[in-house]
Parts: sequence; structure tokens; C-alpha cells
Amino acid sequence: MNTRRPRKGDNIERVGMVFAGGPAPAANAVISAAATSFLGDHRQVIGFFHGYSNLQNYHPVTHRLLPDKHYRVFQEQDLSGIRNTRGILIGTARANPGKKLQRASDLDDPEKVVQLKNVYSALVDLEIDALISIGGDDTLKTANFLVEYQRRLPENARRVKVVHVPKTIDNDYRGIDFTFGFFTAVDVMAKEIQNLREDAKATSGYFIIESMGRKAGWLSYGVAIAGEANLVIAVEDVDDTLTVDEPEDGGDVRKALDINKLADRIVNLILLREEKYNKFYGTVVLAEGLAELLPHRVIDTLPRDEHGHIGLGRIDLGKLVAEVVAKRYEARTGRKKKTAGVQLGYESRCAPPHAFDVMLGSQLGIGAYRALVEEGLDAHMVSTEGQLELRYVPFEELVNPETLKTEIRFIQRGSDFHRLARFLETRTDHPMDWAPGWREED
Repeated sequence: MNTRRPRKGDNIERVGMVFAGGPAPAANAVISAAATSFLGDHRQVIGFFHGYSNLQNYHPVTHRLLPDKHYRVFQEQDLSGIRNTRGILIGTARANPGKKLQRASDLDDPEKVVQLKNVYSALVDLEIDALISIGGDDTLKTANFLVEYQRRLPENARRVKVVHVPKTIDNDYRGIDFTFGFFTAVDVMAKEIQNLREDAKATSGYFIIESMGRKAGWLSYGVAIAGEANLVIAVEDVDDTLTVDEPEDGGDVRKALDINKLADRIVNLILLREEKYNKFYGTVVLAEGLAELLPHRVIDTLPRDEHGHIGLGRIDLGKLVAEVVAKRYEARTGRKKKTAGVQLGYESRCAPPHAFDVMLGSQLGIGAYRALVEEGLDAHMVSTEGQLELRYVPFEELVNPETLKTEIRFIQRGSDFHRLARFLETRTDHPMDWAPGWREED
């Protein structure tokens, strides 16, 4: 006679986990907390290696997924003492099984959902009841693709529940205040900027620092604030004073970033610090996403990743702007100024995680368990608010139903966070002076 008491979420016996996109500190805190939660409740957890790379190529005959080669079945000893470790226990990749999907109607096209079907078939073959997706906005988009694909299956087809854990050092996610890894990345890069600041001071030069942050300015702003930079410019700061009209096909006009106007903004800062404060050094932070606003002749020849993103690192925006700044400074003053461009970001993605990121990542991992087992949720993102209180956000609130794209959270001009950076940037050396941009009208 079976006397086992029924558990919550008895339909969730075998859980898969996939980590996709760029690395982020505290990844292992998420993985270990989630896996430990399920194992402690006598459920199985499988971690798929390298994102969707193997899942999207699954075939029942030619490419079956094998343990220890394509995935690992977690044991408790695998998870002990790893919350604070670097890297990603199961690896990551940018493989995109939804690459051919541009709109909701594409989900009805058998040719466009082949790799998505492979993912679903692999999960069914391995008897996975639920998938925990950990990644950025593109990975959330893929998670939603999998949900939408299953909604179009026959009623008697097996269903795999999907929950998503938001990951990005860019912190540009809607539906959550801060993403795990953000504070670690800010801390690592801010310390680098402080080192560069002392170098600039010793050599009477300027460093133009390109920080990661593809779409929004959260990371560059955080790095500038914590690193005491003298100026920060992100995508949110681009207006008519920094752009030039660029004709496009069909008669449309695009606002393209004018590198000369951007350089002049920095030269203005340099001259202000020299003439008013007798300071001949400084640091400037630029968000890498500014490069996507450059004219088409610059960016159209660059390679793109699986999600269609331009390889921004190849542009080397910091070096490009530094060269123009040096030329325009000399043209205006007749003097030379030492300027150097530096790229920051990669060194922060697998740094030892900040304590807050470990706590946040751990809570999000446990939240994935609670969402599936305790709440019985599907198609939800795990989030926190306040003092790490868990909440769950439906995919439908985060993904456009027609384009199936996620929406980026930008810094709002005039918000308290925006004003904080503007207020502090030129007060680095002169705390009694007003900073440009602090005025309400700006």
C-alpha cells in the first residue's frame, strides 16, 4: 500500500535547467539554489551544457543527448560550496533556436520552428516536466517561444512548463529592480576606473572608457558613479546635440550619433576642468551601446551574433572617440592632450560575486522552485522586490504579443538615478560646484 503523502507540484518530477547568453557573477548561486531546492524535495534536476547548443540540434537518431556529454544530472555533492564561485557550472552559449521567428505568425510555419521543435522534443525525450531558463532578454524571448510553440500543439501532447530567471549585468530588465551580477560588474569596473583615474592624474591625461551596456545605461552609470568618473554618456543621453540626420531607404531619416559632436562634448569638459578648476586629467565613461547609433557606413559591415546583435567590441568606441577628442582638443587650443581609449566589461562577467548578488541569485534560484512547485506557474519570470521578496511576472507583461520581442528598461531622463550621476560627475574634485545637467530644465 502506498502511504506517501501527496506533495505540492507532484507533476514536477524532473526539471531541466539552461543558462544562455553572456556570463554573469553569481550564476552558480542561482544554479545551486534552484537545484538544491528540487533535490531536497526528492526531485531530479538536469543541467544542460552550453545553453541551447545541444538542445536545438537534437535528433532522436543522429543526435540524442547523452549524460555527462550534453547534460549533467545533479547530485547534492555537485552543489556544495559553489554559490560564491566564478563562472557557470553548466557553461553558456548564445545559440538561438528561435532565430527564424520574427512575428507570432512565424510559429505556425514548420520550417521556422524546426530548432524550437528540436528543443521541445529533446525535453520530452528526457521526460523533463519543467524548464528553468536563466538568461537575458533574448533568452526570455526564447523561453516565451517555447511556451507559444507548445500552445499550438494538440491537446494531448506533453507539456513542459517554463519559468525564467532574469540575468544580465546590464540591469536593463523590465519586471525586476536589479539583476544578479550587476553590482559585481559595477564594483569590478569602478575599481578599474579608480586606477585609471590615478594614472590620468599622474600623466595629465584622459581615459575614455567604454563600458558594457548594449541597450541601456544602467551599467555605465553605475560604473561612473562608483568609479568617480567626470562624465558619463549613455544611449539615454543622446539627443539632437549629439546626432546628425542620416537618410535611409524609403525616404526615412535616422538620427545617427555624430562622433565629432560627442568628442566636442568631452573637449568642453576638459577645458572646463582646466580653466575653472586647474585640473588637467580625468575619466569619461561611454556606454558601448552608443556604437549602435553610429552611421550605417560604420556598423553595417560588422558581424552579428545569433540574435542579430552587432559585435560592438570590434568598433572599440573608447579608442575611436579618444582619437577624435585629441584632434579636436589640439584644433581648439593648439596644445596636445594625452587621451587613451579603454574597453571594460569582459573582466567583470566571471568575477567573484558581490555578497548582494549571491543573496539575490540564491533567492531567484529558490524562486524558480517555488514558482513551479508551490505556485504551479508556467510562463512566468521570477523576480524580487523590496527586501528580496519574491514575485512572479507573466511573460505576457514582458513580451510584445505581435513581435514576440522583449522591451528594454531604460534610465529615465530626469529620474533620481539619472540626476545622481549628473550631480556627482563634476563634483568629483569640487563638491561645492553645480554639475552640468543638474538643472531641472535639463
